[in-house]
Amino acid sequence: MTLPYRDINVQAASDCYIFTSPSSPNAPALTIDRPTGDIRLSDASLLAGRRVTRVSSIAGIMGVIRLRLDKYVIAITKAQPIGRLKGHMVYKVISTELLPLRERQIHDPDEDKFLGLLKGFIKSGPMYFSYSVDLTNSFQRQSQQDQSVPLWQRADERFFWNRFVQSDLINFRTKGGRGQPAPQPGIDPYILPIIFGTLEIHPTTFKSTPLTIALISRRSRHRGGTRYFTRGLDEEGHAANYNETEQVVILNDRGGAMGGFAGSGDMQSGKLGASDAKEMQILSYVQTRGSVPVYWAEVNNIKYTPKIQIRGIEAAYPAAKAHFDEQIRLYGDNYLVNLVNQKGREMRVKQAYEQMVEMLVSSPKERREADQLTDEKFHTIETAGSKRSEFDRLHYIYFDFHAETKGLQMHRAQLLIDKMHDALIKQQYFRAVDMPASHIDGRLEVRNLQTSVVRTNCMDCLDRTNVVQSLLARWTLDRMFIDLGIMAKGTRFADQDPAFEFMYRNMWADNADIVSKSYAGTGAMKTDLTRLGKRTKAGALQDGNVAISRYCRNNFLDGPRQDAFDLFLGAYQPSDDNMGSNLVFADRRPVLIQAIPYVAAFSLFVIMVGMFTRRAPDSAVWPMRLFILFWTFVAVWSVHFIINNGMLYVNWPKLNPRPWANEGYHETITKVRKDKILGPLVARHERGLSTARYINAEEGKKRIE
Repeated sequence: MTLPYRDINVQAASDCYIFTSPSSPNAPALTIDRPTGDIRLSDASLLAGRRVTRVSSIAGIMGVIRLRLDKYVIAITKAQPIGRLKGHMVYKVISTELLPLRERQIHDPDEDKFLGLLKGFIKSGPMYFSYSVDLTNSFQRQSQQDQSVPLWQRADERFFWNRFVQSDLINFRTKGGRGQPAPQPGIDPYILPIIFGTLEIHPTTFKSTPLTIALISRRSRHRGGTRYFTRGLDEEGHAANYNETEQVVILNDRGGAMGGFAGSGDMQSGKLGASDAKEMQILSYVQTRGSVPVYWAEVNNIKYTPKIQIRGIEAAYPAAKAHFDEQIRLYGDNYLVNLVNQKGREMRVKQAYEQMVEMLVSSPKERREADQLTDEKFHTIETAGSKRSEFDRLHYIYFDFHAETKGLQMHRAQLLIDKMHDALIKQQYFRAVDMPASHIDGRLEVRNLQTSVVRTNCMDCLDRTNVVQSLLARWTLDRMFIDLGIMAKGTRFADQDPAFEFMYRNMWADNADIVSKSYAGTGAMKTDLTRLGKRTKAGALQDGNVAISRYCRNNFLDGPRQDAFDLFLGAYQPSDDNMGSNLVFADRRPVLIQAIPYVAAFSLFVIMVGMFTRRAPDSAVWPMRLFILFWTFVAVWSVHFIINNGMLYVNWPKLNPRPWANEGYHETITKVRKDKILGPLVARHERGLSTARYINAEEGKKRIE
């Protein structure tokens, strides 16, 4: 079994970077030539006397990325241990360093911007890895894999977050390189899979029974991005904000001693031996979340509620078919829990989802349930007869979350769990035993399999979704504890152990915050319910603060965040751009339009100064009043212009402009051109901009030459 190196030294020479593992002196050294980026494996002993400028120790290689002018090796310089799973240490990426392949003599503005985006993205992203356990796969999928295959080849490509930046190393592994044309298995230990999301491990006790509970949310690298700029499906069927969340319970975990770097016999894996000859039991429960699987978008225009655009359902059918084909293949039956509102602006999204399910399921049968609060408390869609296609394994369940929990009555969310009781009983959960002698090859003896999955969504797949997922996980954990015999049938763990209950609530609330922050830029709403078990006025006030923060971030700060996603995940590749033709990040709006927010701010400043500045007793009043009145008119006009042309002031992504955003932008700029006052000024600026673009292109060509 080939595992990644736990210890890597990097030697920086003038013509290459050399990576070696001190604990594996006979292993080949990885050499990346400078400035070409060619990769090769060399005999480490032949490189021992080479003159180098710096030697440093790193935790692993995140990957290699090409930007506008150069390639960079992304080295993990610091990793923090966060706990053990099955005796395997798990780490969080704390800091990285970008090693350039060439010494730049000039500073290119775009290159510096790319570097800033990349560094900020990696620094803020919650990324985790392990040298010896596969974090990209659920324990159920791990039990069905060949453990002799290298760790990176076992990884689930959906959650292999650094898969794109590992492309150079993986291509060398499969095809070889210059002078080494055959596959190169010797590079396997240098390829380290990383996940993005939540990973919390808590060694604890429940009613004096020691156990480890873990929560893992793996974010898909496909269709990654930010809240308003990444919605629905792409053409390959990948859903926005798709996360797989796994709740894991381990009994008799091997985590009671030091291992790995502390000098265990298994230096590379860092895995601990069995303790007290007890069999280790692993129980896990998997859920998924993802955006409504149709073509839809919310178009930012700096208003609090953006306009929703939904393309034809028929156009999205192939993408939805591909999406659910993969979901059914991986998880079995899919219970599609939809939590969007049935009224107002969200109604169209709900209807589009239901139309898509009806197209996929053969002989769809709909059923609606009403009560005194709403005409549609539940809405289910199932196949009417026997299953004739794989898509008959889809079970749609709509629950009007907001209507049912209105007035801080969050306990009514339990109605959904009661509705799904039979399906959850049938669904089961994964259970396996790792016998005392099996820690050598890591194989599990499977006792039970999870046969289906609940796929939950609201508009953002954040707040309502996390509340429902935590309720489902809580219900399943009660069942696990009863099956293990550490809790009596008919009881709940919340009533049995208050300390465990407190830890469990905060673990799920932390998960909500992390998933929300990576997508919306803020923590989650409704976490008071998750942390405290009830809706509070303080929680409602906090939700108001989160809503305002999301509005500001999603309209004015998310453009660069989306660019960072696209850059790291390979959705945009600078090397494919026409280098030197123009500045990628330059603001192309007419100068007058760019200036209007500053005019508004200056007007407000002048008004405040005029109102609060003390005047001489004998000074005239009317000139000052007219002065303030004039600037008040300017401020009102400026704010009115900004609100009416909001698309011009949203911070849009620069690398991969959204088609629907471009259409709206051009409509807005066309409207401005027709304005009697601004029209001639905008046209004059655009004529000057064409000349400036030509000059920039010529200067860019000279820089490259």
